[in-house]
Amino acid sequence: MPEVHRTRVSFEQFRNQPFWIQAIGVPLIYIPVLLLPFVIVAGLLTYWHLRLVGARDLKGYREFLPAKQSHRYDYANQITVGNRIPLMKRKAFWIFNCSVYCPHSVALFRWMTYMIMIVENWWCPFYHDKKPDYATGAIDKSFWHMYRDSAEKMHPDDRENPIWNRDASQ
Repeated sequence: MPEVHRTRVSFEQFRNQPFWIQAIGVPLIYIPVLLLPFVIVAGLLTYWHLRLVGARDLKGYREFLPAKQSHRYDYANQITVGNRIPLMKRKAFWIFNCSVYCPHSVALFRWMTYMIMIVENWWCPFYHDKKPDYATGAIDKSFWHMYRDSAEKMHPDDRENPIWNRDASQ
């Protein structure tokens, strides 16, 4: 199994933080909720942009959501934290966070990332060191491949890249 990159969120560091710093830091995760309507609109605009330039078989937002039955906890068996903050002792708080807010937020941003990779592969099929990561958004042909004179001017590695040229992978 390949080694997993782990971001350092230290339990010891969290534990040693003064309570007042935790009290400021923890609620900051909910401020992005205010931005979700804008992200949803951006997602819909990106989706319709792709549809209007000819994209088909796009993955929908729901394809990025975990199956409801895959959630380990429900209200009957939801664990809570014995904390001095009353809200953290409530099952409904954890159900909302772990079954609604987090999975929907992650799904929304993964859906957006997927579509933005497609947009970049369509409009800018030019190599850079992160392009191999865009294979999730692979397309049949880029905008540049539609025009023979433009495709001929492309660097051979860009012209024949299977991420944005289906014929190159055959």
